[in-house]
Amino acid sequence: MKHRLTLCAVLAAGPLCGPLHAGVPEALSEQILPSFMAFAEATGTLAEAAEQDCTAASLRDPWNHAFDRWNALADIHIGPSETGALPVAFWPDSRGFTPKTLSRFIASEDPVGTDPAAFADASIAVRGLYPLEFMLYDEEFSGYAQGSYACTLVQTMTRDLARQAAALETGWTESFANVLLTAGEEGNATYLAEDEAMRALFTQVVSGLEFTADTRLGRPLGSFERPRPTRAEAWRSGRSLRNVLRDAEGAYALAKALADWEMPVTDAAMEQLREVASRVEDPSFQQVGDPSERLHVEIVQQQVRALKDAIEAELGAPLGIAAGFNSADGD
Repeated sequence: MKHRLTLCAVLAAGPLCGPLHAGVPEALSEQILPSFMAFAEATGTLAEAAEQDCTAASLRDPWNHAFDRWNALADIHIGPSETGALPVAFWPDSRGFTPKTLSRFIASEDPVGTDPAAFADASIAVRGLYPLEFMLYDEEFSGYAQGSYACTLVQTMTRDLARQAAALETGWTESFANVLLTAGEEGNATYLAEDEAMRALFTQVVSGLEFTADTRLGRPLGSFERPRPTRAEAWRSGRSLRNVLRDAEGAYALAKALADWEMPVTDAAMEQLREVASRVEDPSFQQVGDPSERLHVEIVQQQVRALKDAIEAELGAPLGIAAGFNSADGD
């Protein structure tokens, strides 16, 4: 009953919140909704900081704090996040659209970059966390002065990010959380069976860990003969390893909230991931061409996969979702 009352209060849904389905209320009240709230608060702080001082050095700390809050949500792609996550975090940008589009905006002083309302329709290549990383850390972009067009562009970008975060929080708390809670009920056209909400959240956990292993780690690792360090996520800000760990922590926390039983193998796998990550000397993955450093990063990749396997066995199996289930199927 405690979780029901807490979640209903968060959702402002009135006295009837729908029947409880094991794990789903806990996942919402303990992990998902607080994380969206924290991200909205952090991006609001970032936007306020940019209004006071837009220069790169002054915004790095609040930007990193906002990115930390995003990590708990980065791999959730259902409900409002199915489309809403992409303009917050457009990565990987395989064709380099972000620096090209930023350069064009700044060179032409595109008026869209000074108009927050119009900027909501701008290319995703200039919206969200990753274009801001260029503006705050890349030598080509970060030397702008207070009062310049680039300064105003950064202020517009941070305000747009805060607006997106607020919209995601509203969409989850005022609508989609209740869709998950009422899975299988009459009128719920999204989840027709009671267990579909649990399976949908389980999918987010597994697919997120797959993405971390295959993309966040696999892209910079490339091959032994041809490592690709500049394909690492957020390498300019040195966040590559930080994102791997924090995204894995988010998946782990969501899995723990979904289970109302102990998961000792999963707990041990997460602890081992933290331990092997501590051996990586370069958190930006720019030294993966060095054989010893490459080995450390490969071990982190192996441990992310071990965490996924543990969650599939200790959470998926009791839910009737077989190990080896393809998370890309979305069921």
